[in-house]
Amino acid sequence: MTARDEPVIGREGARPKGVARRLEILDRAIEVFRERGADGTSLRRIAEAIGVSHAALLHYFDSREQLLVAVYAHAEAQRAASECTTPPTGIDVMVTAAIANVEVPGLVQLYTTLVAASLESQSEVGKAFFTARFERVRGQLTEDLRAAQQAGTVRDDLPAEHLAALIVAASDGLQVQWLLEPSVGLEETLRTLGELLKPH
Repeated sequence: MTARDEPVIGREGARPKGVARRLEILDRAIEVFRERGADGTSLRRIAEAIGVSHAALLHYFDSREQLLVAVYAHAEAQRAASECTTPPTGIDVMVTAAIANVEVPGLVQLYTTLVAASLESQSEVGKAFFTARFERVRGQLTEDLRAAQQAGTVRDDLPAEHLAALIVAASDGLQVQWLLEPSVGLEETLRTLGELLKPH
């Protein structure tokens, strides 16, 4: 769960006031989902939970899926903006995300639910968002790992792009296990994976 830029999903608003209103809605929705996740609620129920009208949500978002993907993208962009000026690289990106995820189980649930739903044929918004996101995350990890291989800190007998895909798969799979059993150590297990990537 990492990102650097926030895509505009739905309608942004034609004027500064509308843009600010949309961001306010997303901020409120993040707080709701932090506590309880998406839980299959309707767009109307989500509107009630965050204290806005159903019509206000429909002004910016065409569907429940569009709103939920926008909420996740906004939360991820907020996290990226709050990181230090020198963001983590390589597997430390996933470790940093895992540490943050422990504090927001509702958003981890939202992420996992949206990724699964994006595989459905009618899920155009989710499929487009997560396909692009996985490609971006794998690409950045591949660059980081290649640099680490050249520096001699990561084993260079395996393709960096394969290692990147495996790190993403491990991170996402561990999050599902953690949601089912919180005693699973996200950070510790990912650091173990990092040890396996070191040169022999």
